[in-house]
Parts: sequence; C-alpha cells; structure tokens
Amino acid sequence: MKSILTRRTIRKYADREVSETLLNRLMTEASRTQTMGNLQLYSVVVTRSPEMKAKLAPAHFNQPMVTQAPVVLTICADFNRTSTWARCRNADPGYDNFLSFINATTDALLYTQTLCNLMDEEGLGYCYLGTTVYQPQQIIDLLELPKLTFPVATLTVGWPAEEPPLSDRLPLESFVHQETYADYLAMDIDKHYEDKEHRPENLEFVRINNKETLAQVFTDIRYTRKDNEAMSEGLIDALKRQGFLPWTVRGY
Repeated sequence: MKSILTRRTIRKYADREVSETLLNRLMTEASRTQTMGNLQLYSVVVTRSPEMKAKLAPAHFNQPMVTQAPVVLTICADFNRTSTWARCRNADPGYDNFLSFINATTDALLYTQTLCNLMDEEGLGYCYLGTTVYQPQQIIDLLELPKLTFPVATLTVGWPAEEPPLSDRLPLESFVHQETYADYLAMDIDKHYEDKEHRPENLEFVRINNKETLAQVFTDIRYTRKDNEAMSEGLIDALKRQGFLPWTVRGY
C-alpha cells in the first residue's frame, strides 16, 4: 500500500488509457465511504472526450492538465437524486436549502478523498482542482446539471509521467488544539511557519513576485480580496439557480 506520506499532486500524465473497468471498480469501492443518513449525496460526471475536456478547460482557467489528462472527474453535491426518489415514493422532500447543500457537499468531498486514496494505492496520479467552485455556472451549464446538484470538486486522472517533489506541510502543533481552540500569537506564527517560509522554492516564489513575504504572495496575487468577493457573488448566484438558496432567503 502506498503511504499517504509520499502522496504527490500529478499534473503530467503518460499517454496511457485509464480503463473503464479500473475506474468503475475504484469509484464503486469509494462509495463505501462515510455518508450522511446513508443517502450518498453525490454524483460523478466522467469526461473522456477531447471535445468535452476542451469545453471544461476555461472553467478551470485553462490549466493544461484538464485537456491532457485521460480522464476528468467532476464530483457533484447531489440532492436531486434523493429528492426524485422521495417524490417517486410518495414522500415530500425538503432539500432546497443551504443546509442540504452543505450536507451534500460534505458527502461529495468525503467521497472524493476516499477515491483519491484508492487511486494512490493503484498507482494512478491525479490533481485536485480547487477552481471547480470559482466559476461553477460554466460547469453546471456544460454538464447539464439539474437543480439541487452542484459541482464541488474536479480530479484530473491518469498514469503519472512525473515525480514532483513533496510539497510542504505545516507541523501538527500548528493545527491541532487540545480541548478548546487556542488562538495564535505572533510567536506561534513564527514557529509554525518558519520551515515553510524558508524553503528555497518559497523564497524564490517571493522573489519572482516582487513581494516582501510569502503571505503577501497569497493575499496580493494568488487569492485576492477582489477575486474572492467577485467569485463569491458568482457562487451565490449559481446556488440560487440550482435551488439551494431560495430567493426568499433573507440577506440574499
């Protein structure tokens, strides 16, 4: 079994098919993961055709692995299937609300992580695309997602054609709190981020971006307030369209 300690994000893939048989087996095994009420509030859209991958790419800022990977998986929070089941069984579903979106999103992300672990064991490579929720309406329209479904995660999948270095991680004491949450003092931040900030690749990251600190690279360039607020508006609009935020909800 491959250790989680050697897990790498793979963005370059060999010219080799990921068989439908293998992928279906892994997706079936992943369905044994935890799920709220045993409802499995997720669906997966499998994209293999070059045409569809090319159409998906702009929603992910045209990252090259979207078109180069043999398979792209879009994992969706899905309360549509459960609601349809309820209506077909003379039951009245009440899942057109934000709480249901959170529950379905949790289910979908648990499924995604379990699938990633299984792909690691099989030797497959993958890249998790956080861009899925940045411009969700593009994905919704392209994949023809019905109401009460929402894209929350994307994986590009293939056989690795690279072995990149392991990315850094914060130490255990930086994110584990005993009994109650202990807020951070400046001295704690210095200790927890010392290794991350002094790694050669991160020092170079700061230099090429003409910033004083690594934190400024994230706040001023990678994840800016302006972009976050604009994409938040798009996310809320898409949630309304998909039925998870009714127009009557106060404040929206």
